[in-house]
Amino acid sequence: MTAMADTVALVRLMTWLSPAFPVGAFSYSGGLEQAVADGDVGDAQTLRGWLLCLLAHGTLWNDAVLLAAAHRAFDDAERLAEIAALAGALSGSAERHLETMLQGGAFLAAAASWPHPVLDALGEAAAYPVAVGAVSAAHGIGAEAALAAFLHAVASNLVSVAIRCGVIGQKNAVSVLAGLEEEIIALAAAAAGSTLDDDLGSATIRADIASLRHETLPTRLFRS
Repeated sequence: MTAMADTVALVRLMTWLSPAFPVGAFSYSGGLEQAVADGDVGDAQTLRGWLLCLLAHGTLWNDAVLLAAAHRAFDDAERLAEIAALAGALSGSAERHLETMLQGGAFLAAAASWPHPVLDALGEAAAYPVAVGAVSAAHGIGAEAALAAFLHAVASNLVSVAIRCGVIGQKNAVSVLAGLEEEIIALAAAAAGSTLDDDLGSATIRADIASLRHETLPTRLFRS
């Protein structure tokens, strides 16, 4: 029974964080499009560096900490609401807020195909990592597995953004993702044991500014 339960959890996690799951991730770049326009990201090496900074010190690290907190609080509606409010307030720009809230809302709407009381606790909208963390916990998916899958999915989407911006091709895209594998696994483990009080915070000022400046980028493919 344990093996079967683990397999069910794995399949659900793969479904929820696959490119086919209707959260609209392809519409957002998290400011990466602006970084490409500014020349900060122009090849596989600079893309990898940009993603590593986001994972270790930026928005993706904060998202991981928030996901872990929501995972722990999935059966505590009051605490979950506090975490969801914090996640929304931490958005560094209007576009970043739009990105996380709309993806979270879309995730919850699609996750309704797997009914659970946690969906009522979250309501119609919550920041994307909060939604993923709480729903994963509710369905018996471990925090570390959920974190690794979430971070990989977001990184994969940003690599796809770079492809569509003409920065890299498919071959280099695979190489970048392969090069992030160890870091994603390590960060998932670290975030699983994180706390909001001690571990929340970012230091990627240039990425935050890129997200803000993207709001006035004259020609763009993405909503953030």
